[in-house]
Amino acid sequence: MYDAVIFDFDGTICDTGEGIKKSAKYALDAYGIEAEEWQELNCFIGPPLLVTFQEKYGQSVTQAEKLVQKFRERYTNIGVYESRLYDGVEDMLKALKSHGIKLGIASSKPQKYVEELLNKFGIFHLFDSICAVSFNTDCESKQSIIHRCLQELNIQSNQAVMVGDRFYDIDGARANMTDGVGVLWGYGSKFEFIECSAKYIAERVGDIEAIALGLYEKTENVQKIFDGKIIKIHRDDITLCDGTQGYRECVDHPGGVGVIGITDDDKVLLVRQFRYPYKELVYEIPAGKVDAGENPLQAGIREFKEECGVTADEYIPLGEIYPTPGYTNEIIRIFAATGLHFGNQKLDNGELLNVIKMKFDTLYEKVISGEIKDAKTIIATLKMKELRNKQ
Repeated sequence: MYDAVIFDFDGTICDTGEGIKKSAKYALDAYGIEAEEWQELNCFIGPPLLVTFQEKYGQSVTQAEKLVQKFRERYTNIGVYESRLYDGVEDMLKALKSHGIKLGIASSKPQKYVEELLNKFGIFHLFDSICAVSFNTDCESKQSIIHRCLQELNIQSNQAVMVGDRFYDIDGARANMTDGVGVLWGYGSKFEFIECSAKYIAERVGDIEAIALGLYEKTENVQKIFDGKIIKIHRDDITLCDGTQGYRECVDHPGGVGVIGITDDDKVLLVRQFRYPYKELVYEIPAGKVDAGENPLQAGIREFKEECGVTADEYIPLGEIYPTPGYTNEIIRIFAATGLHFGNQKLDNGELLNVIKMKFDTLYEKVISGEIKDAKTIIATLKMKELRNKQ
């Protein structure tokens, strides 16, 4: 477990790309310097502006300084607001704080901009140290900025991990004898992080918590075992945070939906069908898999109509569940449906089932007694019970 996590800002905490690239294009155009369209100016994400204008566009130090000033002319008033927090970042930061982990920022962005955006998104208070640069020293190396952050956090190098989206972050961490995490939701690439020897490569924001707690499992190799109509099975070689080697047998599933539909007279629509793996008739809420590219809500509407012949005036999200996280990545999204209208079923070939109406109180009793065993039906029933109690 790490005692501190230090984050880069642009491309890691916040997607500031649009404002930065448009402002860089504004500066280049102002001085008649030929450049790509703004969408392609990813080279400005991460390193100091002064360096990029010199190395990428061959400008002298004096001219690069003028370009930086022109950049700020637009960025200060417009570009800084063309930003958004990456999905899941706030929850991830709060989770890290709940574990007593110190949080820092080491950014080549001017301190004023970093603090302004942290305040804008309401997460300034989550950080124990914010180390960026001044307008006069914006060519400070990432190594130096990370070093300052470690000192402010009062953390030893080997007790922290540096999280960033470019090789500058990983190289700066290594120079401080600190582990580095390359993230794939920013502006870097997996190849870039392999080349600069990042200790970890995070595909999802939630991976950062697992890494910080020493629970992350790194995929080293994937061996396909079975490729079926619905599921795929593979055996993955993995490395744990402590260096232990192991493997995982995994089932890939496209995901599913379940709908608990309630009539005006407080009856729930259930289907009863023979489930081959259990060799048993099972009570379930109407459900099915999500087709490729299909929105989960639209899949729920489709499955409800196909299995029960019913449409609804309102669909209420009840969240998602991981039915068996030990070996599959399946996610089931649950919806409640009210204002029901009855029509005709449209079952798939080979799909045989009975539609049953059951009083909600009876369903709840069968769930509590254990007569109903299907996980999605149990969870949907308990969630609906809680919602009804709060009304």
